[in-house]
Amino acid sequence: MAKKPKGNRVQVILECTEHKASGMPGTSRYITTKNRKNTTERLELKKYNPILKKVTVHKEIK
Repeated sequence: MAKKPKGNRVQVILECTEHKASGMPGTSRYITTKNRKNTTERLELKKYNPILKKVTVHKEIK
């Protein structure tokens, strides 16, 4: 069961930008939370992509 979000914290999905552009099958996605009040713009974090076997930029998707 999923937990109800408390206050301004929301769950967001991060998707790899390099993998999406390469056209390879599969996707690298991570789920995290952010404070909507303090971080209004979309998140951009460097995370490990197990398919490409390197650290890449992951951006928040809707």
